[in-house]
This record gives sequence, structure tokens and C-alpha cells, in this order.
Amino acid sequence: MSDLTEPVTPLLELRGVTKIYGSGDAEMKALAGVNLSIYPGEFVAVMGASGSGKSTCMNILGCLDTPSAGHYLFQGIDVGALSRNQRALLRRHYLGFVFQGFNLLNRTSALENVELPLIYRGTAAETRHRLAREALQAVGLSDREGHTPGELSGGQQQRVAIARAIVTGPKLLLADEPTGNLDSARSLEIMALLTAFNRDKGITVVMVTHEPDMAAYARRVVLFKDGLIANDQPQAGAIPC
Repeated sequence: MSDLTEPVTPLLELRGVTKIYGSGDAEMKALAGVNLSIYPGEFVAVMGASGSGKSTCMNILGCLDTPSAGHYLFQGIDVGALSRNQRALLRRHYLGFVFQGFNLLNRTSALENVELPLIYRGTAAETRHRLAREALQAVGLSDREGHTPGELSGGQQQRVAIARAIVTGPKLLLADEPTGNLDSARSLEIMALLTAFNRDKGITVVMVTHEPDMAAYARRVVLFKDGLIANDQPQAGAIPC
């Protein structure tokens, strides 16, 4: 019997990805040939100065933008070969998003906000309600399901946003400055949630942050500079939650 194990396939992979905006004198190369592999179950923090390429990279990973050159593979499938509708289906069924500004519908209850991705999927109402309530319970907001965003604190709004992101059971959670609008105490609560979903549910997390204290929760930090990855290393001392 061989004791060799099968190599693990990356969940997502960038191969020589370039992204150019504009043309002529106005041309700007946001990504200059990025190679990156992220494996199932990882928690990766993406850092870098403004204009370093980290946000462009996240938009490509989230199928919100496409490379000018190179390849983005998700579970071995070349995303660049997919149609716009197919990329939308990939986002709908495999990805969850958390944003700095929460992006909740203001006149809609917490429960209804969390249900939105399931509505886009065509999930039956009874199942939709059950899954949304379970997601709110998972973020500690069972008693706030009828509240609108205006009736919730910033930390509670971000919890609703996380519930919305994980209600579909995504393979990948993309978090763009998820603590950027929160105070220190609420930031720690949000990081504890993201860490728990990564650890307990196996959701791969890729988080853009400019805060070293938040990046300390990740098990790997990727640093962008001038459209390239300047450093990519594991963190043995990631903060446990």
C-alpha cells in the first residue's frame, strides 16, 4: 500500500493575472501578473496600501470583474471562460460577501435582509425563513429578526450582513474591510464570528484589511504592492477564538 496522499486542489487560483484600466496615457495596471493559490479551509488576510491591487484582486475573486490577461480558476474551472450569467450563478451558489458599509436594505427587516440570497436562488419561502432564522441565531441575533438596520447598532448590522453571507453555505467568504466602520470591541466580535465560521463550518475566508490587529486572526497574510504580491506567508501565531 502506498502512503502517498492525493495533492489538495486549490479552491481558487490566479495564474499570471493582469488587470489594466484605461488606455494610452491613461492606462493603469492594477494587477501586474499575480499568481496566488488559496486552499479549502484557509483564512487569508489580504493587505496593502491604497492602490496596491488588493481590491482589484478581491473583485476578480468575487467574479465582480475579470482579468485583462491570465486565468482565474475556481475549483479548477476557468472563470474567464464562463458567461456573465454563469459567473452570476457561481457568485450565487458558492460565494458570500461582507462589506465595510454593511450594504443592508434600510427599510427591510434583519430576517428579510438575510433571506435575499435565498430569494435570488428561488428557495421556497418556508425553507428560506428557516435558514435565515438559523443564520441569525448563528450570529447571536435571534431576538432582532424584525428590526430594520436603523434600529440596530453598527456591530449588529455587520452581524446581519455576515448572516446574509453565510445563509447559503458558501465555499468562499470574501470580506472587504469588515471591521472598518466599527469600534474595537465590535471589531473583535466580528473577527470571532469569522474565525468560528472558518473553523467550525470549514468556510474559506479571504479578508481585505488595513488593520494588523485584524489580520492577526488569519492564518496567512498576503501583502500586495504595486500590483504584485510582495509577501505571502503563514502566521503560526494566529489569534484563536
